[in-house]
Amino acid sequence: MMLDHYFHTADLDQVAPDLLARGMEQIGLDFGVEQEPGRKFALWVLMEALGTAPPPAASFEKEPKLRAAAEDWLRATRRMGHE
Repeated sequence: MMLDHYFHTADLDQVAPDLLARGMEQIGLDFGVEQEPGRKFALWVLMEALGTAPPPAASFEKEPKLRAAAEDWLRATRRMGHE
C-alpha cells in the first residue's frame, strides 16, 4: 500500500527515475512530520528498504522505544542477510 501511495505501483523497477526521486523525497517529508509512532516507524522501515533512512539514533532521537525498535529491525535484517 505504501509503495502504491508514493510511487503509484508496487513494482519499483517500473518507476521512472524522476517519480522515484519525488516519492522518496515525499516519504522523508512525511516521516519528518508524522506524529503517530506506528506510522512513523513504518515510514522509517520503508526508507531503510530504499536505502535512504537516517540512522536510528538520528531518526528517533526523542523516541527511545522507536529507536530501540529500529535498532532491533536493523539487527534482524542483517541476520537475515538483507543489509
